[in-house]
Amino acid sequence: MTEFFGIDLPALIRSVGYVGLFIIIFAESGLFIGFFLPGDSLLFTAGFLASQGILNIFILVPLCFIAAILGDSFGYFFGKKIGPALFNKERSFFFHKENLERARMFYERYGAKTIFLARFLPVVRTFAPILAGVGEMRYRTFMIYNFIGALVWGIGITIFGYYLGSIFPQAEKYLLYIVAAIIALSALPSLIHVIRNRETFFNNKK
Repeated sequence: MTEFFGIDLPALIRSVGYVGLFIIIFAESGLFIGFFLPGDSLLFTAGFLASQGILNIFILVPLCFIAAILGDSFGYFFGKKIGPALFNKERSFFFHKENLERARMFYERYGAKTIFLARFLPVVRTFAPILAGVGEMRYRTFMIYNFIGALVWGIGITIFGYYLGSIFPQAEKYLLYIVAAIIALSALPSLIHVIRNRETFFNNKK
């Protein structure tokens, strides 16, 4: 069983190759239209396929890392240059004008942590760098946590898939369940952070 939300991940990875993987990871990390792409599951599955000799782990790891770094950086500059225009109207389908100020306040308080933690939350990781640019986070601060997040997320999940596949090749039969568990576990740091800071977080929304 290898399909996840109707997508056969191993088949997808085989068909798109290294270039396709780079584009998908880049898009999910910072392109406005990339929020629906399967980041965590794709990284893990690519690492697993590398353990089976289908991909080269020494090409895959730097490729995932660089794509994650560049994707977030693109999202940051998109938010900084174009993002504020999205809030010009009083109301729009995706945004409300007051969200711009909320983004500034949020990133003043949680900015550095957010860039790292957002890596492990589907959808959120796509919009976090855009909001960082809109919220005028210092680029040096952004890049530090962008680097750390790409290291732990882009390399960590890929290496985990490779390691698991190396010691337990039969895991492909249970790939769907493993991927679902990884997505759930990867969200824990962000959820714990929100729970611990719920008072401050919800007070800022008032």
